[in-house]
Amino acid sequence: MSSELKTKLAFAMVAGLLLIIGFSQSWSVALGIFNLCLISAVMALGVNIQWGYAGLLNVGIMGFAALGGMAAVLVSQAPVAAAWEAGWAKLALAAIFFLATVIGTRLCYRKMSPGRHRTLSMTAIIILGLIMVRYWLDPAVASIEAIESAKTGFLGGMGLPIIFSWIFGGFVAAGIAWVVGKVALGLRADYLAIATLGISEIIIAVMKNEDWLTRGVKNVTGLSRPVPYEINLQTTEWFINLVSWWHSGTLSALSKTDQAGVLKQAVIESSSIFVKLCYTGLFASVLIIVLLLSVKALNSPWGRMMRAIRDNEIAAGAMGKDVTRRHLEVFIIGSAVVGVAGAMLTTLDGQFTPTSYQPLRYTFLIWVMVIVGGSGNNMGSVLGGFLIWIIWIEAEPVGVWLMQFGTSWMDEGNSLRIHLIDNAQHMRLFFMGLVLLLVLRFSPGGILPEVVRRRS
Repeated sequence: MSSELKTKLAFAMVAGLLLIIGFSQSWSVALGIFNLCLISAVMALGVNIQWGYAGLLNVGIMGFAALGGMAAVLVSQAPVAAAWEAGWAKLALAAIFFLATVIGTRLCYRKMSPGRHRTLSMTAIIILGLIMVRYWLDPAVASIEAIESAKTGFLGGMGLPIIFSWIFGGFVAAGIAWVVGKVALGLRADYLAIATLGISEIIIAVMKNEDWLTRGVKNVTGLSRPVPYEINLQTTEWFINLVSWWHSGTLSALSKTDQAGVLKQAVIESSSIFVKLCYTGLFASVLIIVLLLSVKALNSPWGRMMRAIRDNEIAAGAMGKDVTRRHLEVFIIGSAVVGVAGAMLTTLDGQFTPTSYQPLRYTFLIWVMVIVGGSGNNMGSVLGGFLIWIIWIEAEPVGVWLMQFGTSWMDEGNSLRIHLIDNAQHMRLFFMGLVLLLVLRFSPGGILPEVVRRRS
């Protein structure tokens, strides 16, 4: 079977699953799953850029997704004027001393000869700098967090449309990736994985504890939306007329008294679907742009060079390629894509909850998407994002049905039956492991493995 036909059949299968969900559950549920599939596919493409292109084992996906989510807050939330007045001056001084410490340490490292004097000088600069930073930062943080801590207690954001956070989230993730890459990319693959995992946990810890920046565990709710609100649509004349026209056949068969109730219910249901379709248009546009750029990059001389480095770093280095620099490039690009996806996810949720970022959801699951779909193949990553998310969401209701069906011969009060049904939601972990094992056993390269084109 050709790779093109295999791709079409695989995506047709995914479309069939979504249709089954739409007909058996509801179209609102199907669209909700589809939107999360689009975001997951973007995130999987970011991981594929790092692993599939260059063989970089980044296990810190969670941290870069959280940075994108934080960007949504910093861009869309209105600034808290009282908090800025209370702490901006001391924050500015803390930032100045921090930059002076970094610059001073770097100059000392570059200008002084290696030895004891350079080590002592750098240590003194760092210690003195940290003391001065904390001297100004601590009172600034205390002043900011004291401003109506139940409602705000943080600086807020820039008050811009939240859609700009998708770009800003990519830049924030890319900037942190540059810092991480400078520190960790010289490490061996297994050490790189440990380092990125640890750094992602540090990022989450900072977000949970620095209330002045992200409100910490208090969460930020009610983020602005790039699409209409359902309640507004339900009172808008053009939308009501549109729903009335769409259901004209059903409404015409009812009496005048029944039409009002049926139309009201139809407007409520249609508003939810309309909002989800708006999100679908936005998310699909981002996915298409990222996918097209990824395909173009992979098929370019740069992409061929990255695959050569992935397959044999020593040979690539012998040919004059700067392996460390190229690894840094691809690490930054992949992290930026994950940051964009993280901002999209927070936009969809309408809230930023640092405690919700768990490795199982934001690292393990994304890696399963790339592995099952096919690492090194962009379409495979998109397929994995769709397929794995559908299985992850639908595993719970399917697990409940399986447990109910499998224990139907038992009495309703049987303790074993009750226990199995109550814990059926954990079947999703079983399904994930089963899918991963089956794919690795029968198609080690993924459902859509990387296509290697050899020149004659």
